[in-house]
Amino acid sequence: MKTLTVELGERSYPIYIGSGLLDRPDLLTGHVKSRQVLVVTNQIVAPLYLERVRASLEGYRCETIVLPDGEEYKNMATLMRIFDALLGARFDRGVTLIALGGGVIGDITGFAAACYQRGVSFIQIPTTLLAQVDSSVGGKTGVNHPLGKNMIGAFHQPQCVIADTDVLNTLNERELRAGIAEIIKYGLICDAEFFLWLESNIDRLSARDAEALAFAVERSCRDKAAVVAADEREGGVRALLNFGHTFGHAVETGMGYGAWLHGEAVAAGMCAAAELSAREGLLAPADARRAIELIARAGLPVRLPREIDPDRFLELMAVDKKVQAGKLRLILLKSIGVAVMTGQFELAKLRECIEARREGA
Repeated sequence: MKTLTVELGERSYPIYIGSGLLDRPDLLTGHVKSRQVLVVTNQIVAPLYLERVRASLEGYRCETIVLPDGEEYKNMATLMRIFDALLGARFDRGVTLIALGGGVIGDITGFAAACYQRGVSFIQIPTTLLAQVDSSVGGKTGVNHPLGKNMIGAFHQPQCVIADTDVLNTLNERELRAGIAEIIKYGLICDAEFFLWLESNIDRLSARDAEALAFAVERSCRDKAAVVAADEREGGVRALLNFGHTFGHAVETGMGYGAWLHGEAVAAGMCAAAELSAREGLLAPADARRAIELIARAGLPVRLPREIDPDRFLELMAVDKKVQAGKLRLILLKSIGVAVMTGQFELAKLRECIEARREGA
């Protein structure tokens, strides 16, 4: 087992990464503050792992809620179901929520914990690759709105993250690839050495090589933990973690939540952002091609959906948390491993880029 720490002063917490961690009750119970626990999971994960988590909580008052699976359920109505369960059980401020699932479960459970009685504890047990390398770390929580993804939420740090790499064995191929998209992101924005490793090992990752997966999860978490420690509330450098996401969120919203997986949309978004970086003269065209080729080798989409025309795409991109004073800012690349947030790009080039990256272009 590897243990990393997200250094946030009194809000610091460990990330445990390794095999067989679901069978380590001490990792879980060491971060439960009282005897009250609500486990939040979904219909896919519950039959696989819920009883193992409950077994670690013997002697605790443990309630569970099983939610439907999918991005389309990451909304206020589902959030209310968690509050109904908490209030129905008469849980007080000592309760600990446990998010057992992928990014949707982690985000919505964390948001419920941030809001219930003005803030209670929660623990992340991510069961997808994407959640293990990205969404479970950093304290971003929230739900979607029909007009924009993740536009309603709060920063609320977990007590710990327990990333059992064994659970990735039950992950389907599409979800695995979606997680690899976020892994590639770290290499592109802040870790050129990791990007070189990925170019040599992407086939091992796709084939679920245990050693390669363990290394990629740890390296990704280490990269993200360093960024979060430097900028917890996204006032500066943390925004770089959104590379590809402004394009990607437009895809998810425009196509309907759940039609594209988050990682798939981010993959196509990173390709668009790499191309725009080259068009703006920030990034060498050869490096833009390297980024796009690696994403393609991972079996991920490299094109934006044809169904969203450029005008609509620009409208959707305008609903973004990086918009300031009506000005859209994007994360672009200066080189492999070096990203920058900027509003200094030509709208005409952005439109041309969207058109050029659409399917069939």
